[in-house]
Amino acid sequence: MHHDLIDGVPVIWTETPGPLEATLMFGCGVQDETFRTLGVTHLVEHLAMSTLPRLHFDHNASVSLSITDFTCSGRPEQVVDFLARVCAALAELPLERIEKEAGVLAAEGSGAADPVTGELLSIRYGTQGLGLASFSGPGADRIPLEAVRETVARHFHAGNAVLALTGPPPEGLRLPLPSGARTARAPHPAPRNTGPSWHRADVPGPGLLLACDLNDQAMLLATHILSQRLTDTVRHEHGLSYDVGGTAVYVGPGRGERVVQLDVREGQEKRVTELLWQEALRLAAEEPTEAELAEEREAAREFLTDPRTLDMEVAERAADQLLDETHLDAATKLARQAEVTPAQVREVFAAAMETALLLVPCQVEQLTLGRPDRSALPAGGCSERSGLPAGPQFRPPLLARARSGAARKVRLVVNADGAWWQDEDGQVHGFPYSEVVGVEVHDGGRILHGLGNCFVPVTPELFSGLGTAVAAIDAAVPEALRYPVSALRATG
Repeated sequence: MHHDLIDGVPVIWTETPGPLEATLMFGCGVQDETFRTLGVTHLVEHLAMSTLPRLHFDHNASVSLSITDFTCSGRPEQVVDFLARVCAALAELPLERIEKEAGVLAAEGSGAADPVTGELLSIRYGTQGLGLASFSGPGADRIPLEAVRETVARHFHAGNAVLALTGPPPEGLRLPLPSGARTARAPHPAPRNTGPSWHRADVPGPGLLLACDLNDQAMLLATHILSQRLTDTVRHEHGLSYDVGGTAVYVGPGRGERVVQLDVREGQEKRVTELLWQEALRLAAEEPTEAELAEEREAAREFLTDPRTLDMEVAERAADQLLDETHLDAATKLARQAEVTPAQVREVFAAAMETALLLVPCQVEQLTLGRPDRSALPAGGCSERSGLPAGPQFRPPLLARARSGAARKVRLVVNADGAWWQDEDGQVHGFPYSEVVGVEVHDGGRILHGLGNCFVPVTPELFSGLGTAVAAIDAAVPEALRYPVSALRATG
């Protein structure tokens, strides 16, 4: 690997086959936003890319949980032109295009994580930081203009960027970004749910989230062994699934999350979830065989020594520099994997299972699963309250109660401390005002969103006589957290 500095931006490059590829990275992503400003980084990226003319070579941009990147692949002069244009656009965003690009974002509808990973992160961290991965937020057209300006000024400058290249910097390469000091990221919020527990959500298949050190090669081998066992069992033996996947999520230096997930044949959601948990328990209790370990080491060697992975290696090194993470090159990873024993695999996986969050498709209404210590695996929810707090109660309209026995069970309490409601199943949801992250303003009502992935619908469609409740909410929640319903949201 080679290192240069161009216009204050660190440049990391290595020689690889094929056309020159460039990835300009910035140390910011969804985790740096709030629920109220969710989507602002993606909007900045779209505004910058909207300035480009039609280009006849590969180029793109994306926003992940922790990094925003602008990429291209082509002749050296094309790379030079692309990077110069992107940097110039970031230095002077076309803010007059916000409305149009907000519409484009709504049409794109992409997220920073797949649905299973996003839901698991939201359960772990709540509606903040990495937990924002599963939310769409107020809508792209409700992002405050000041949030766009603050985001680009705080994050999109030379001090918070790294450029990765698959060849030497071409002649004439300039990176005309504003200068700035390295952006100090706020400490990541502590997990709200440390596990182990299981949770239901509207997802295509089950998933398992495990907290760990992403550089721990024993843990990496453990998740690969688990994935292969699930492939053998769930797919080849039972024919219940097609794909077993895995994802790594960076949390902070030395901290991360690993996800193992499966798709499911319709009607087999519960069975596949049980098999996932069964295989995870087995790996936590019993050492893998030497043959299994040797197979995963060989798979890693084939992948990491393939010359085609060099572009991935240089990009990973650049990302680790932005994230202040210790970088392990391919040789170091393979050397450490060679030292891992079956006992170490079991031990590190058993420790990670103490943090396990198991996500279950909503078609599965009930599960009875055990933990490694044989105690019951508890079911999680957005609230631990067993009943409504004291305070003024609101009920559904009289006609709704007359027509539906379920409606007669629904209650809403809005008091001086916060808002809670009891649904038709008797479950209580809610939170104090201090945990409100956003309030969607409806005519005659409000929908409150809280830190714990919970929401409280204070709307006239569900409850009668809400005048005092709405007044109490508006008096308690800062105006900056309130926003009108997105004009981009589809209506029935």
